[in-house]
Amino acid sequence: MAVAEPVAVRSQSEEAYARILERIVSLEMPPGSVVNEARLREELKIGRTPIREALQRLARENLVKSIPHRGTFVTDVNITDLARITEVRVVIESHAARLAAEKLSGADREALAELVELLTRGYVTDQRDLMQLDQRIHRSLYRAARNTFLEATLERYFNLSLRLWYLVLDREVRLREAVDEHVDLLQAVVAGDGDLAETIMRRHVIGFEGEIRKALVER
Repeated sequence: MAVAEPVAVRSQSEEAYARILERIVSLEMPPGSVVNEARLREELKIGRTPIREALQRLARENLVKSIPHRGTFVTDVNITDLARITEVRVVIESHAARLAAEKLSGADREALAELVELLTRGYVTDQRDLMQLDQRIHRSLYRAARNTFLEATLERYFNLSLRLWYLVLDREVRLREAVDEHVDLLQAVVAGDGDLAETIMRRHVIGFEGEIRKALVER
């Protein structure tokens, strides 16, 4: 019989996962680098078991890999990865946008209206802040789709994409324009127009993939 994991351990495992994920996605732990468990334990102030559980989860999500007799490494990224990730994201992200439009709650509507306000007033201009805003927009739509299985899958592929975006953050990627595209998307969702929301999201994912691809080729 399976024994439930203690709440304290589970919560530490989740914290370890979130904090290591952030380091990988933001390239603080760059592609190909060694994952030093002892250093992570010291810096995160989290025990061995939660750290290992977090790394196992990250391995299942293709963000780290363990090589026998060598250790654990952050996985590499390349243009082929970008194409394959986009093939998945263009389907599930556009479907999530449609579901969000069809299932939008009052609380979701308020959250999306706030995001439209941030976008239209141009409060955010720094590249990294724009990245954070883009993440907030996508994750708000994931939640609004009201499907926890889909949300988990969306998160997995979004995290893989984020790492690629951070690789080219210092280049002339049309990030401001890409984030601004979300105004029409959010307005379509708020209006309950699933067809339009799906179309805009599909165009957004494909278009931004092209921008990232171009920047990666020029690196």
